[in-house]
Amino acid sequence: LILISYDIVNTRRRTRVMQLLKGYGSRVQRSVFECNLDEPTFLALSRTLEALIDTQTDSVRCYRLDASAVQRIVIHGRGQVTRDPTHYLV
Repeated sequence: LILISYDIVNTRRRTRVMQLLKGYGSRVQRSVFECNLDEPTFLALSRTLEALIDTQTDSVRCYRLDASAVQRIVIHGRGQVTRDPTHYLV
């Protein structure tokens, strides 16, 4: 599981990042996504994110969580940890 959070100053860039991340994971808060990604997909996403942001004013943080860390996640209030679906409808 990869937790991706962002703090982006410009509305247009922020919207582009949000739209991009919607294709890779679940939005769990306004600027936080949980994504189940393999290494090649994560690297490609990272390159795309870096190209979208202004590295002088914006911040995108990617936290890689192993299975042990995922089991220790505590959620207060609504929500649940994103899991890979057991079935895909094609």
